[in-house]
Amino acid sequence: MHQGMGLEAYNALPMRRAVHAVYECCYSVPLAADLARGRPYADHESLFRQADTLLFSLGEDSIDGVLQAYPLFGCRWAHRPDATAQLETAMADYRRRFGFSFVMYTADCDADTVLACIADRLHNDHETERKVVRNELARINRVRLERMLGPEGGFYNW
Repeated sequence: MHQGMGLEAYNALPMRRAVHAVYECCYSVPLAADLARGRPYADHESLFRQADTLLFSLGEDSIDGVLQAYPLFGCRWAHRPDATAQLETAMADYRRRFGFSFVMYTADCDADTVLACIADRLHNDHETERKVVRNELARINRVRLERMLGPEGGFYNW
């Protein structure tokens, strides 16, 4: 994955490389291509806003394609070995209910939080859950785009 390239470098990339860099973050060729075509971006926030706008404008078929590219959600919780089996069961229930895999931004979550979130989201109707999924994809995209770009002011090069 591209990491810490800086906004100036991203703005200057050839189209093909810019699309590839963003595709690694969002798993959507149309979104990556449209975001690359929108360059140059003045700051990180304008790129993030455009990425959100593009994500939320994708059709349901495109979102299904993005979801197919995501790895199956599965973590090993060292402090909770029993959680792996519980997560697998909960995710199978989720997939049966909605027809696609569970997606959630989990950087600060423990197993109990993820299990509770799955249980809560199983109560959503299909339309509500699709909206929740887009919001989770937007959070994940933002974190990945932040990692791709690095800090707002760029890295100090000695």
